Amino acid sequence: MLAASFGLLALLTWFFSGQIDQSQNPNRVVYSTMANDRTEVRLQGDRRGHFVATGQINGRDVTFLVDTGATLVSVPESLADRLNLPRQASIQLMTAAGPVQGWSTRLEEVRLGEIVKRDVAAAINPGRHDSVLLGMSFLRHLELTQRDNELRLVSE
Repeated sequence: MLAASFGLLALLTWFFSGQIDQSQNPNRVVYSTMANDRTEVRLQGDRRGHFVATGQINGRDVTFLVDTGATLVSVPESLADRLNLPRQASIQLMTAAGPVQGWSTRLEEVRLGEIVKRDVAAAINPGRHDSVLLGMSFLRHLELTQRDNELRLVSE
């Protein structure tokens, strides 16, 4: 009886952790469509209406938060260290919490589904968040359309 209870508890934990993960990042797998030399990605909003998606920086998986208000792609310092990103010039960054000192860097490749941009300007942010802010240094090359709880990104 005790083993069955632990088994049921483990099964419920596994099931609900997957549900929570899905609600925090409904775009764990990003699908792309291609037509007429255009690549399209459609993202679903999370429960708060934010567009969170799994992508890649320099071939390594990351979690993006689409942020059209961010000038640059902004990588948390702890992730930048794991990705071995070079710190270039010291720069001042404006965050929701106020100004902070960060570093400029360049990303060899940024990928969201099959949309790929190379040599992307970015910032290394000393903040303690987990997501990479996917800012305009990547997004400015795309056509963005938001309707209801879906964001459509198209690249030529």
